[in-house]
Amino acid sequence: MTDGPLIVQSDKTLLLEVDHPLANEARQAIAPFAELERAPEHVHTYRVTPLALWNARAAGHDAEQVVDALVTYSRFAVPQPLLVDIVDTIARYGRLQLVKNPAHGLVLVSLDRAVLTEVRRHKKIAPMLGAQVDEDTVVVHPSERGHLKQMLLKIGWPAEDLAGYVDGEAHSIELDYEGRFPGSADGGWHLRDYQEMAADSFWAGGSGVVVLPCGAGKTMVGAAAMAKAKATTLILVTNTVAGRQWKRELIARTSLTEDEIGEYSGEKKEIRPVTIATYQVITRKTKGEYKHLELFDSRDWGLVIYDEVHLLPAPVFRMTADLQSRRRLGLTATLVREDGREGDVFSLIGPKRYDAPWKDIEAQGWIAPAECIEVRVTLTDAERMAYATAEPEERYKLCSTARTKNAVVKSILAKHDDSQTLVIGAYIDQLDELGEALDAPVIKGSTKTKEREQLFDAFRAGEIKTLVVSKVANFSIDLPEASVAVQVSGTFGSRQEEAQRLGRLLRPKHDGGQAHFYSVVARDTLDSEYAAHRQRFLAEQGYAYRITDADDLLGPAIG
Repeated sequence: MTDGPLIVQSDKTLLLEVDHPLANEARQAIAPFAELERAPEHVHTYRVTPLALWNARAAGHDAEQVVDALVTYSRFAVPQPLLVDIVDTIARYGRLQLVKNPAHGLVLVSLDRAVLTEVRRHKKIAPMLGAQVDEDTVVVHPSERGHLKQMLLKIGWPAEDLAGYVDGEAHSIELDYEGRFPGSADGGWHLRDYQEMAADSFWAGGSGVVVLPCGAGKTMVGAAAMAKAKATTLILVTNTVAGRQWKRELIARTSLTEDEIGEYSGEKKEIRPVTIATYQVITRKTKGEYKHLELFDSRDWGLVIYDEVHLLPAPVFRMTADLQSRRRLGLTATLVREDGREGDVFSLIGPKRYDAPWKDIEAQGWIAPAECIEVRVTLTDAERMAYATAEPEERYKLCSTARTKNAVVKSILAKHDDSQTLVIGAYIDQLDELGEALDAPVIKGSTKTKEREQLFDAFRAGEIKTLVVSKVANFSIDLPEASVAVQVSGTFGSRQEEAQRLGRLLRPKHDGGQAHFYSVVARDTLDSEYAAHRQRFLAEQGYAYRITDADDLLGPAIG
């Protein structure tokens, strides 16, 4: 028995004592294979799940490393049945392999004959399989490659896909280190070590997901993958503004010219050697059909990049199931999906190939340190009564948009009056009211792309100090000058949204300063419950929320 920070329990939960001197070490050691479930002040609860173990295995961690991490940091003896279960679960990954057979094409090969017999008898899997080649090999129709991986994962036998990829249509793409990138002090730049490692890990695996913090340069990992593939590339992004940022970065940092990069959005329909398309346009239905999904077949793509892969819409999953012979790279700050489809990302895009803890990247100086503060507001008697008598489905909106918050937002902005500030919310009427109160422009879904770009450019240039933004600014918007964000309402308890919103602040600051992330929360309501849920992912990354009362905002904090 040692005085470790971790208590490992037989139900696969891990309790981490946050204030222990080795807590950060332990957190990083268990992060590859354990998911944070609850993050109150003193003890965080993690759970070891099969998918987390298989992701860890695919990223290069073996059972011995997982067991060693638990034994090293556990305060008490680790339950032996749990260790056996972990070893057995990890061993399930890759016992079935998809490979190319010279005579039979795509085949499923088993390293354990009984497993192949089991899956062949499964009523949903049997129709995907063809003739049996020998006792360990069965033919798979190429069109079933993705669907078969989905089903095998669901029944607990995740297949390792070693069947390889088509090269696609060749197209010359090189990284350009000569300093076309604006702002390079010496006229040049280089890939950061972790970006290079991420691109190499992806390329070695052939397809999969790279997890990096917002502001850590995921676009450059994509560019490095494109330079390795040297092939036509389809890039899927969350919105047109994000797509144009990708285009600017690729023109600045690679050999690609403007004419080689097409935009496929609500405004333009260009298909070029590198085509950047929005999720919205390719999932738009016309007469009940997804017409724009044809984009996937419009060229012989050598690489498909999914930006913010945790937001991938269901129709794109369906299409991706048919793209298994193409190299696929998913980029994200968090593999958390609020719809629970992490398994589909694993099966169809690929397993996690690289994951850098946020605090590691912060320690290297590549993202700004951040202070997270939850400001608790007491509603007025009238607001409390309106909340108490509201229908259940109306309660969250009522408490999260309470007007009492407006004065608090003003106080926070006054405290940081020299800083570039984002005020972020989910409800348009609340944002319009705040925009008027703060005399600040509002960016929302109905704001035209051109106007959005003009406002973002003015903010980057320092001409606008404060922007009020809806969830359209949650993702892929590069605003390195922002150093303060004030969150007034969110999408219920979305952990991914919390991560993305903090991510707006993490670009390194010119003065090396700290970022400040405020959540203004109505106490004793659903608002505070959802806030606790949203904070889980950031707690997993080592960010602690300091709690202060709105009345003491400019004074000492509580908690």
